[in-house]
Amino acid sequence: MNHPQESAAPALRRLLDLLASGAATEDFADVLAGARRRGAPAAVLAEIDDATWQALRVHRTLRQHRRREAELTALFDTAGDLAASRELDTVLQAIVRRARMLLGTDTAYLTLPDEAAGDTYMRVTDGSVSVLFQTLRLSLGDGLGGLVAQTARPYATPDYRTDERFHHTGTIDAGVLDEGLVAIIGVPLLLGGQVIGVLFAADRSPRAFSPDEVALLCTLAAHAAIALDTAKSLADTRAALAELNAANELVRAHAAAVQRAEQAHDRLTDLVLRGAEVPDVAAAVAALLDGDIAVLDADGEPLAGRSAPAAELAGAVTASRTEGRSVRHGELWVCAVLAGHDTLGTLVLRGRPDLDDADRRLFERAGVVTALLLLLRRSVAETENRVRGELLTDLLSAPDRDPAGLTARGRRLGVDLARPHLVLVAEPAEPDGPSGPDRGRLAGAARRYLFGSRGVSAEHGEAVVLLVPVEAGAAEDPEETARQAAERLARQAGFPVTVGAGRPSAGPAALATSYAEGLRCVRALRVLGRAGEGASARSLGFLGVLLGDGHDVDGFVGATLGPLLAYDARRGTELVRTLRAYFDCGGSLTRAKDELHVHVNTVVQRLDRVEALLGRDWNHPERSLELQLALRLQLLAGG
Repeated sequence: MNHPQESAAPALRRLLDLLASGAATEDFADVLAGARRRGAPAAVLAEIDDATWQALRVHRTLRQHRRREAELTALFDTAGDLAASRELDTVLQAIVRRARMLLGTDTAYLTLPDEAAGDTYMRVTDGSVSVLFQTLRLSLGDGLGGLVAQTARPYATPDYRTDERFHHTGTIDAGVLDEGLVAIIGVPLLLGGQVIGVLFAADRSPRAFSPDEVALLCTLAAHAAIALDTAKSLADTRAALAELNAANELVRAHAAAVQRAEQAHDRLTDLVLRGAEVPDVAAAVAALLDGDIAVLDADGEPLAGRSAPAAELAGAVTASRTEGRSVRHGELWVCAVLAGHDTLGTLVLRGRPDLDDADRRLFERAGVVTALLLLLRRSVAETENRVRGELLTDLLSAPDRDPAGLTARGRRLGVDLARPHLVLVAEPAEPDGPSGPDRGRLAGAARRYLFGSRGVSAEHGEAVVLLVPVEAGAAEDPEETARQAAERLARQAGFPVTVGAGRPSAGPAALATSYAEGLRCVRALRVLGRAGEGASARSLGFLGVLLGDGHDVDGFVGATLGPLLAYDARRGTELVRTLRAYFDCGGSLTRAKDELHVHVNTVVQRLDRVEALLGRDWNHPERSLELQLALRLQLLAGG
């Protein structure tokens, strides 16, 4: 029989203790069972039963609150990850791990589309043990993920293998089977209404996912979408910043190049205005470009720097002139120096195999400045040459009228007539006519030939006369100077030119005499069929003796018989006497041996030696005539 003092208070206190300690649900039922065992009254049992039911409701509510608190904590942590701007892989990995933890699933994973491949791939997995599953690629529209992506709605299946709502494929099913998954839930990652991926949670045993779990996974998916969007925005921002930095660098580099080009132009222009010469400009350009600069004239002759073979550069110069830009030629850079369509020269840069655009423009600008300098110098030279040409014309027309006045006048013009000069007389190889070469073009070629020297040229009579200072090169050798002048004047004028050189002379009268000698050489060359060549009186052999005012007999004899005279002096032989006897006897060996009182074989041997020393043509008519004249002149001179 129950004790009247029995009440429900102890049981109620026990239920409160269980709630406070978070005991399991089964522990609450033990309180009512214990009261029954003690024989508590029906009213007390009813009260305890009602209190137990209320305690279980509170227990469930507390459990839901704790779970909700854990979910909120996870969401706050995820939001914190995003706010901390951690790496995208780290944020996505944390989201997938929290999805797995909060839903209590065996695995969780996230897939993203691969626009290049046209399918989707596993971006992040957590809890996966299958390599096949981790490397799985899904075609668009296939599997549960394809259904989620197509509808932009979450889908859950308690048993993937038997669910027919989505399209099964052998590849996907093999991966799911290898991972051992059964229950799967997938929710879309939405960004602006567009599905950019799918977040999954899965169990290896059948399971029904509650609406709260679906909602929770959708929230995590929203965070993942934000992370992806943030990462894309950051990537776009970094790319934009990189492009902006590159653009700024380009602008700065361009500004620096423009400033450098302006400074270089100012420096070069200042050199020109201060009267600098071509070598000065070449040295400045070489310093600016850190290379070696050579400046060649229109004929390829060096004006400054190291010479370059004109023939090898011809193609590059033509290309530069055609393109209007500098061109690369092997390890060299070549820039034609142009004034309109007229090629004034060439710039050649060594030591810089590669030129950036800024340095290339600087090199080309140097070509423009060089053209300006050459035009200025040409203009000055033409003006000076015109004034000096009047002096030369007066000197050739009336040298005896006022020699002292001519000499003083020349000194004022920078032409020292008292110093030795070589007189060159140049004529077109063909006579002027309606369609023949123009003597004016030859006069222009003569001015260019003398450009940079203290020489003078002028049209006089039918010829163009050049007065070349002996210091101006190979002027000491009239023959070589005449030959080179004929070649260069022909190139510059565009037609063959005949050049005759008088002997080096000083003073108005002697120079006029030298001019007359050069003019006779020109006419002799024309008569001999050698128009278009250059020669001096001495190089014309016996004709030079006849044409030259100095009648250089000793020079002619030495040039003609020199090898024989030297041999006789060195060996004590009689080659010259034998040759004279041979010619005196009309070329008869028999008569010559009687004249010399030697055996005929001795005459033959001596003449063989003459041939070895003078050449096989010694007995040809023209050469024979020169030898006989030289022998006569030597005999007259007492040789």
